[in-house]
Amino acid sequence: MTNDLEPNDLEHNEAATGLVALVTGASRGVGRGIALGLLAAGFRVYGSGRSIDQADLPPGIRRLRCDHLNDEETARVFETIRSECSGLDLLVNCAWGGYEKMVEGGVFTWAAPFWEQPPHRWTGMMDAGVRAAFVCSAHAARMMTPRRRGLIINISFWSAQRHLGNTIYGIAKAATDKMTSDMAVELKPFAVPVISLYPGLVRTEAVLAAAKYGAFDLSTSESPEFIGRVINALFHDPDLMTRTGQVLVAAAVAKEFGVLDVDGNSPPALTLADI
Repeated sequence: MTNDLEPNDLEHNEAATGLVALVTGASRGVGRGIALGLLAAGFRVYGSGRSIDQADLPPGIRRLRCDHLNDEETARVFETIRSECSGLDLLVNCAWGGYEKMVEGGVFTWAAPFWEQPPHRWTGMMDAGVRAAFVCSAHAARMMTPRRRGLIINISFWSAQRHLGNTIYGIAKAATDKMTSDMAVELKPFAVPVISLYPGLVRTEAVLAAAKYGAFDLSTSESPEFIGRVINALFHDPDLMTRTGQVLVAAAVAKEFGVLDVDGNSPPALTLADI
């Protein structure tokens, strides 16, 4: 992992708002979109991920190569931010291995019953997802609580509330929502809110690939950048502490604050009944 800033990074950072964000899992998909959205909003953005060095990201995003299954590598990410910045204002936990290999050998294994699920899916969702978010949140809390400021966003989904796709998916997202609510209780005295944020169907690389097999209807889908725009709006909400510990639907938040997608559309705020 290199720690040298490129010239363009320095130019961007000098013009930024002074707000510092870390987006885990920023190499692709929702994480990449969030990083782009926050960069456009003026954050100094750090993006972490196993393949971050090869990611299609602008030079303004500081890349920190990290496998969040490795606690030592995760600790180095936060040490780098601490050494380069006065603090951390925003953590978005988006690291997630659950959408990898949705199609294996030409077969869409994502929806297989739990007894036929490949073991890597548990590791990708529970270890690279839920556990990684817990460890990153602990590091972030140590930086945020002394300053009594900051925001932690955990990316979750409707599978926490009903069966969608497969059993492991539901377990992971339900655990994420419970983690959010309990962290919020412990962080409330320090004025650091924690939110579980539900995207809609996002046009990630994996979803677009699976859509070719007829797995998804993309008519109401969202761009990955849309979530970054929503998070920026939440961050600047003066009443954000009233929402701490809650599950929020990104498209509903967008409508509340007048946030549009990159194409100018306003994605529908899906409900559990719609799902």
